[in-house]
Amino acid sequence: MVKIRIRTGRGTGTIEVDNNPQKWTGEEFKKIQAARKSAAGERTITSGRGTGSRKLKDVPEPKSRPKYKGSMSAGRGTKSKSSK
Repeated sequence: MVKIRIRTGRGTGTIEVDNNPQKWTGEEFKKIQAARKSAAGERTITSGRGTGSRKLKDVPEPKSRPKYKGSMSAGRGTKSKSSK
């Protein structure tokens, strides 16, 4: 199996994963992230350019993206597209 490198954290870090996209995208990756978060336990992470800190277990779970309703501007703002 071929390993590929994926950029993380503003492009400053890398992780090596198998060449299977399900390992680093979508629902499978969310499960991997949740397992990493629960394994971290009481670790403290910094936020806000290093000025704040909180425990990793206190970070809220990500919310799902809401369904978009309405219209979007297209072109140079002269056209309008409605969502389907």
